[in-house]
Amino acid sequence: MAHRLAITPWWPLRECRPPVYSGGLSTPCVCGLTDVTGKTAYLNGRYLPLAEAKISPLDRGFLFGDGAYEVVPVYSRRPFRLDEHLRRLQTTLDGIRLPNPHNAEEWKAIVLHVIAEADFADQSVYIEVTRGADSKRDQAFPIGVAPTIFVFTSPLITPTLEQRESGIAVISAVDIRWGRCDLKTVALLANVLMRQLAVDAGCAETIMLRDGYLTEGAASNIFVVQDGVILAPPKDHRMLSGITYDVVLELAAQHGMPHQVRPIAEAELRSADELWMTSSTKEVLAITTLDGQPVGKGAGAGRPGPILRRMYDWYCAFHDEVSRRADA
Repeated sequence: MAHRLAITPWWPLRECRPPVYSGGLSTPCVCGLTDVTGKTAYLNGRYLPLAEAKISPLDRGFLFGDGAYEVVPVYSRRPFRLDEHLRRLQTTLDGIRLPNPHNAEEWKAIVLHVIAEADFADQSVYIEVTRGADSKRDQAFPIGVAPTIFVFTSPLITPTLEQRESGIAVISAVDIRWGRCDLKTVALLANVLMRQLAVDAGCAETIMLRDGYLTEGAASNIFVVQDGVILAPPKDHRMLSGITYDVVLELAAQHGMPHQVRPIAEAELRSADELWMTSSTKEVLAITTLDGQPVGKGAGAGRPGPILRRMYDWYCAFHDEVSRRADA
């Protein structure tokens, strides 16, 4: 049963630590307010310093959480799978009935401009589109109101080498979110509450369960390994289709690794040989403790497993190859 526990602390991601990932790339996290973001943001057709970017208090993203967003990792100033992120943005905008203010080429030009202006090569680009600011507060869609379009970048913070080697601790909880978790909207209060459950317990993430089945993490997708087979929950309205989720399944198919996409019962989650979390910024990371209990069996319990290590090597090789391409 999903519950909360105070369990073994992990190294907090919010600490000022340099990220470590394949290829020897490393970008220090400098925790001063003026240093943790790029020099230039984009807001409603203008490039300007982030500190000068202002929106109306009547913006519907602020009042109602009425908007969509994306987070794109950038390696060596090359956005990773930008086309896929833009397609997912389009899917979310379609789902909330908000016209896309830019075509793909226009979005790419904006994103690349903001990336180029930053002082750091490895970045996390945030894109947000809201339904704009009306002259009054009304839940109904406004007529004739331009959307708010906002893009900025910050240093890419990936897991530390210590987290890679030891894995992370997570808790589980009942999924309290709405019925369209497949849309990447800015209405994230339920995710915030789930994330805070993990923080309160000294953990990295909360794994969510609905009707006895795994959905996803508060800010990640979750994979299970059982008897050498990678298991992934199916894409539906109960989970966000992650870009890294897709990459993992593509790599499994490419390398002949057994994998299945199907509903995963809570009992399978708790008896897993390995658990992983994936996201654009966390990449592929081992979960080694669930609700205070070590993940896995025998001598390897509570440690990153062999299949995770193999997948992470494949993932690093893949993103290094993509990052080297001129068209990445």
